[in-house]
Amino acid sequence: MLITDAARSQADQLRSREIRYVTMMGIRALCLILGGVLISLRVPLLGLWLVLCAAGMVFLPWAAVLIANDRPPKTKAERAADAAAREDVRRALIQAAEAEQPAREPITIDSEVVEAEVVEKSKP
Repeated sequence: MLITDAARSQADQLRSREIRYVTMMGIRALCLILGGVLISLRVPLLGLWLVLCAAGMVFLPWAAVLIANDRPPKTKAERAADAAAREDVRRALIQAAEAEQPAREPITIDSEVVEAEVVEKSKP
């Protein structure tokens, strides 16, 4: 039972991910050693055992990296705090941009419609 609803510290999360990574890499090393022992003993169904060991040596590093880089999902409160922080930064940037540039009159561009016949007559 937890006394608090506080999330685990970053250090605790990192430590548990490191332990899982090292454990999986240890299992991978054992697959390599086991493959060598099986070859030297020439056990029945050697091909099947070697395929399983090879699959472990290929799959485990990929899974270990995924697990090591994973972190617990953010809570609703954390997501709301992140969104509020992004909104605060956006407002501060807008205010800074408005403070740097004085208000200017919008630029209006006028134009005239020219008939195609008038343009053709003016060409030499």
